[in-house]
Amino acid sequence: MIFNTYRLTILLFTGAFCLLLFSKAVGQQKNDKRFDVLIQNACVFDGTGQDSMFVDVGVRGDRIVFVGQSNPSYRADKVIDGQGLYLAPGLIDPHSHYNRYLSDEDPRERALMRCLSQGVTTVFMGNDGAGPWPIGKTLSEWGKLGVGVNVGLFVPHGTVRTKVIGFRNIGVSPDQLEKMKTLVEDGMKEGGFGLSTGLFYTPGTFANTEEVIELAKIAAAYGGIYDTHQRDEGDQNKDVGIVNSVQEVLEIGEKANIPVNISHIKATGTSVWGKSNEIIRMIEEAQQKGIKVSANQYPYLAARANLRSWLLPVWVREGGYAVMRKRLEDPQLKDSVLHGIRQLIEQQTGTADRLHLSTTTHKFLDGKTLTEVAQAWDVPVEEAVLRIALSEKSRMTILVHSFSMSEEDMINFMVQPWVMTGSDGDQGHPRAFGTFARVLRKYALDERLFSMAHAIHRSSGLTASTLHIKDRGLIKEGYYADLMLFDPRKIQDNANFQQGEQLASGVYYVLVNGKLTIDKGEYTGALAGKPLKLNEADISF
Repeated sequence: MIFNTYRLTILLFTGAFCLLLFSKAVGQQKNDKRFDVLIQNACVFDGTGQDSMFVDVGVRGDRIVFVGQSNPSYRADKVIDGQGLYLAPGLIDPHSHYNRYLSDEDPRERALMRCLSQGVTTVFMGNDGAGPWPIGKTLSEWGKLGVGVNVGLFVPHGTVRTKVIGFRNIGVSPDQLEKMKTLVEDGMKEGGFGLSTGLFYTPGTFANTEEVIELAKIAAAYGGIYDTHQRDEGDQNKDVGIVNSVQEVLEIGEKANIPVNISHIKATGTSVWGKSNEIIRMIEEAQQKGIKVSANQYPYLAARANLRSWLLPVWVREGGYAVMRKRLEDPQLKDSVLHGIRQLIEQQTGTADRLHLSTTTHKFLDGKTLTEVAQAWDVPVEEAVLRIALSEKSRMTILVHSFSMSEEDMINFMVQPWVMTGSDGDQGHPRAFGTFARVLRKYALDERLFSMAHAIHRSSGLTASTLHIKDRGLIKEGYYADLMLFDPRKIQDNANFQQGEQLASGVYYVLVNGKLTIDKGEYTGALAGKPLKLNEADISF
């Protein structure tokens, strides 16, 4: 009996001692946190749209592991003093066209400094129905090459359609539709975030609504969204118009049971200025019916596209470049071509003065308006357009900035809670280099159109939830450490329509997947981006 009591005492004492050691270890771990990076003293906007707060953020590996008040016992390999700076989630661009840069041999091109300098850490491509294919192979190649930002892709409808029926203006047969469905399904299985269309462009413009609905159903089955450059953003197609075009987007969303996103939402062309109120009403009514509708927008009054898409009639472009060129050179068709060009100029801006050319291959044309070119050549404007089109090679080389939007409509769309920031970035337009910085500087800080919290939310948390991106877009424990730290006094877009490739300023630190990519305003050389897949946090190589 005495022996058993002795044993019990020893066991209790041992247990208590072990519990004490365990508690001490936990306490030490709790009070002696160690991080790769610890950001202190910054004003933190977490991406939810809520007010800012003063908390510290700790990063270990590629994740945020601590959000709270640190103490002197916490240790980090690098401590960033964010005094006077704003800390936000890495911004997300839902619409861009950077695929050729990400495949470049030059690592600095693949870094996408135009994005990083604005705090953008994730970009999406394959928009407007055009993009790299196949999706899985493309993502794999980018992962192995190393890229500066995270990358997601949409399944591009125009690419899919071309693979099955080319550039022909025909409806699809049941067999062809099944082949297209298979390709869309392949793209979704390989990680596509949804189906994108460019129903304004060839060959997307040749597709009817039912074709798109059937393909969108495939994307919906995998949890994707429908992202579209809608069929008409103004009055460019007399048989459609912007109101009918938006109605088509909403019909696709309802019948395919898929969330829809209108890319670069706008009312383009003087004949539809003021239509933003009607479009917003249509979208809000659809939302009340249960259709998930969102949009993205860049903060500039000029759109940009290649000269052919905007100023050559659809019937001229049908069949691809070689067939198009034969039509342009056919003297019997010349009057019809010129008439079509005149109509498109009137529908775009009402005047050629608002159409500015941008090109790196035709020095004389770069920066001039169509009116200036026509005057220099002493020909009518439509004749100048025809000459320019014939001077182009098979690759797109001449772009047009169309100052075709009103500021009232742009702002009206911008303040809607379902509109995200998106650059539509590529080349020859300041939006690639300045969109996100411009929203923060001009519309949040200077004009106070909305709060800084909302400006960041519409560029991060809102975008992540809309596109179904896992574990990104917020400053939250367990989320990927995509972070940007900027000075609200110095954040600034510097690109304009005369100098379109000036990097933004004021972003001092950027982390991509926990790696310091911008340090004190300087690029570190890191290529820390990851290819992303729908329903998967990232792809490892």
